[in-house]
Amino acid sequence: MNLTISGHHLEVTPALRNYVTSKLDRITRHFDQVVDVRVLLTVEKLKEKERRQRAECKIHVKGNDMFAESSHEDLYAALDELVDKLDRQVGKHKDRVKDHQCSVKRLM
Repeated sequence: MNLTISGHHLEVTPALRNYVTSKLDRITRHFDQVVDVRVLLTVEKLKEKERRQRAECKIHVKGNDMFAESSHEDLYAALDELVDKLDRQVGKHKDRVKDHQCSVKRLM
């Protein structure tokens, strides 16, 4: 799995990189066919403090691309929401692939 973590208007510290990596391990544990993951962490220059920290992620798995984004006042909370969204998407994709394989086997 190729993992790219980049920051826009913020420096990606080793602690932040470790946090992202540990959270994304949850997704690869559920579905091992992840090819590429790109994470972009952003601090937006809004006047209001709410939803200023933003995390977005694009995952490429065999046969599909998935995208999710999340905004929160805390970057770690935004990452938690992001991983929850991606976990649901990966779970649905895994079920679709599994159902397709079962239906193909029944036809043979």
